[in-house]
Amino acid sequence: MVKIPTKILIVDDEKDFVEMLSLRLSEVGEKVTPAYSGQEGLETLEKTGIDVVILDIKMPGMDGIETLREIKKQYPLVEVILLTGHGSTETAVEGMKLGAFDYLMKPADFDDLSAKLEGARKRKDEQEERIRKAEANLLVRRTGGAF
Repeated sequence: MVKIPTKILIVDDEKDFVEMLSLRLSEVGEKVTPAYSGQEGLETLEKTGIDVVILDIKMPGMDGIETLREIKKQYPLVEVILLTGHGSTETAVEGMKLGAFDYLMKPADFDDLSAKLEGARKRKDEQEERIRKAEANLLVRRTGGAF
């Protein structure tokens, strides 16, 4: 079976971390786009189709929670995995209440991250499929089943 790459946006102000994670994810066949601030992440989402955002909570300027709110407001089907440091678990839980798929503690284990990415991608695909089916049913009802 051919694996379709997940389009991932990594948003973190730690340049070395973003570059290393981008490299690892690219090596396993994912399509990765980096962003180094919440604002840059939102600008990237505007221009690029993204499946999953890996989002650091602690960033200068627009933090991860503020960025998450904007992502969910503008792109509700995009799944978000939050990255949090020690002592920020409460903030990660707040993020999940705002619509994040899940969170990981930094430094994140790559296998854990891969599993969460797979789950987030699956949830996004399932949601999009439900929307397509609902739209098709609506079209059938409106046309009386005749095309």
